[in-house]
Amino acid sequence: MTDTAPPQKKPAKRPTSRSPRRRSRELALQGLYEWLVSAADAGVIDAHMREQPELEQVDSAHFDALLHGCIRDAAELDTALGRHLDRRASILSPVEHAALLIGSWELRHCVEIPYRVVINEAVELAKSFGGTDGHKYVNGVLDKIAADMRPDEVALARAARGAR
Repeated sequence: MTDTAPPQKKPAKRPTSRSPRRRSRELALQGLYEWLVSAADAGVIDAHMREQPELEQVDSAHFDALLHGCIRDAAELDTALGRHLDRRASILSPVEHAALLIGSWELRHCVEIPYRVVINEAVELAKSFGGTDGHKYVNGVLDKIAADMRPDEVALARAARGAR
C-alpha cells in the first residue's frame, strides 16, 4: 500500500451483512484517509471514491454528507476533538483521525442517530481499518465529545444506566 492508498478492509472474522449506511461510513473513511494523507482537493477525492465498485452499495446521500461535511468542517471538528486528545490531531493515525472526524461530524449533524450508535459505528470503523487498539482511543475520545455536543442526550442515557 502506498502512502496515499486508502486503507483496505481487513478480512471479517465472521460473515456479516453491512447496511448501506455503514458502507457509506466505510467509503467515507477511505476517502478521508486519502484526503488526510495526500491533502488532495475534495473534488479529486470525491471523483476517486466514485470510481469504487462499493459505491453502488452505499447510502449515497449519507456518504456525500460525511465526505464533504468532514472535509469542509475538519478545522472546526479538530478544534472540538483537540480538547480531548492527548496529541495534535495532525499526528494521529489517519485511520483514527478519519474515524474521529466521522464520529464527531455525525454527533454534530445527525441528531436523529443516537449518540451511542454514532460512537459504536466509529469504533467499528477503527476496528476494521485501524491498528490493534485504535478503536479504544476512538471510543474514549468520542465518548467525551458526545458529552460536549449532546449533553442532554448523554446525561439522560447515563441517568437511565445509573437507575438500573
